[in-house]
Amino acid sequence: MSGANKTYFVTGTDTDVGKTLVAAGLLAAAKKQGLTTLAIKPVAAGCETTPRGLRNDDALQLIAQMTAPLSYQQVNPLTLEAAIAPHIAAQKNGQRLALSPLVDHCRLVLENPADMALIEGAGGWRLPLNDSEYLSGLPQALAIPVILVVGMKLGCLNHALLTVEAIANDGLQVAGWVANTLDKNMSCFDENLQTLKDRINSPLLGVVPYLENESDLAASAANYLDVSVLS
Repeated sequence: MSGANKTYFVTGTDTDVGKTLVAAGLLAAAKKQGLTTLAIKPVAAGCETTPRGLRNDDALQLIAQMTAPLSYQQVNPLTLEAAIAPHIAAQKNGQRLALSPLVDHCRLVLENPADMALIEGAGGWRLPLNDSEYLSGLPQALAIPVILVVGMKLGCLNHALLTVEAIANDGLQVAGWVANTLDKNMSCFDENLQTLKDRINSPLLGVVPYLENESDLAASAANYLDVSVLS
């Protein structure tokens, strides 16, 4: 039994669309409302060697915003140094990624009490783990809803709608989505946003503007996110 009242899997329309920014922002927004939170980054490729082992910046950002006192290994159990597709990075290390250990790890961590728990994916929805398994199998196994981060740039309509379709085909619900501005000069931003609002039958949790020169990106993103509409 999960100790978290609400658990969500955070995915994106692609890599580098702001999953971590949005996840950290949601944690910060929840904290401002007095909610307890925890986060998990099951797989992280692109880690730095430190005296305490491999560390991933995305995982560290989540740790900085959540309220649960989890260890780094609880948050990010699988670290890969190369900033490439995780299954390829693992192959180069002589490893083979598998879904079952990640599911077991998340179930154990989710036993910790929290009002809201976020599990941040890697890359987009259909990220390969090995020849036959995908990271999308994790939220399927846990039967949890999904928060979709849409990177607002040219091409986002196709990416977003295909991802929503894939999530639905996998039997999961999109609990909410976030429009994260990647291109501050995006042509027809409002029209693209409206097109997505018309076609994604889930609450829009917020529109995050292009953030730069901010001392605390998560806190800044939190100002544009509404966790109260999550079901």
